[in-house]
Amino acid sequence: MDGSRSAVTRRAQAPYEPWFGEIADGVYAFVQPDGGWCLSNAGVLPDADHTVVVDTAATISRAAVLRGHTERLRGDARLTVVNTHQHGDHTFGNCLFAPDALFLAHATARTDMARSGLGLTRLWPDVGWGPVRLTLPHVTYTDRLTVHRADDEIQLLHPGPAHTLGDTVVWLPRQRVLFTGDIVMNGVTPYCLMGSVAGTLAALRELRALGATTVVPGHGPVCGPEALDTCARYLRWVQRLAEDGISAGLTPVEVARETRLGEWADLLDTERLVPNLVRAYAEDRGGHVDEMAAFGQMLEFHGGLPACHA
Repeated sequence: MDGSRSAVTRRAQAPYEPWFGEIADGVYAFVQPDGGWCLSNAGVLPDADHTVVVDTAATISRAAVLRGHTERLRGDARLTVVNTHQHGDHTFGNCLFAPDALFLAHATARTDMARSGLGLTRLWPDVGWGPVRLTLPHVTYTDRLTVHRADDEIQLLHPGPAHTLGDTVVWLPRQRVLFTGDIVMNGVTPYCLMGSVAGTLAALRELRALGATTVVPGHGPVCGPEALDTCARYLRWVQRLAEDGISAGLTPVEVARETRLGEWADLLDTERLVPNLVRAYAEDRGGHVDEMAAFGQMLEFHGGLPACHA
């Protein structure tokens, strides 16, 4: 991607304040530093007739900023919101885009959103969530869905189990821009507890083949396709750790405690190694993953709840 645009996406007026700007022709990114827990990215794709928003942030105040940018660009266009997956940091802001928006997501994402509800707000009760209310997608798909517009098309693709079981990526073939949701994180530790380590690696190979030149990750700065390779390298490392840990009879927490992070030490939220190992163990040995128990193991390893600056 253009170097000047890459640099500007890393700037923020103050810590944790979002940046909004055009990253390609008619493609706008809403980037929330530092990209840690619940500081997710979003996008706005304006068009004279049909404007599409990709994800809606976690809190009412942050969603209001995104909505303001959207309205400035939207004019009288119809409004569609795409949720890349179920998690509240990407979907709680939906309520500020209702009732005049049509909401799209993968079928499994809708089911899981309904099941999870507003549970994320109870995990970090001190965050200023505001009066969020659950707003579910109106339209779902299972494999791929295309939004046709006058000058281009927007492809919604489900690359299989990855970050979750119901991920959507948003691919803009004309601009060669890819919104990955949380399948890709840039400078932030990948997180596969509710999806699949092996599935994410397969998804990354599929996404690499699209030939994107600009990538908007779920968390972290806008980047190029090299971020897909970095995430894949991390996850292959997790798989090797899991294989060695299983052979040695160690638990995921024990493996994490003995592991030197090396090149991954500078990633945000390195405590995610534990739930990633739990998922990799299950994929190696088979069996069910108790997601809440795995999250608890992460808290044990981390020494408490990770910081959330949403």
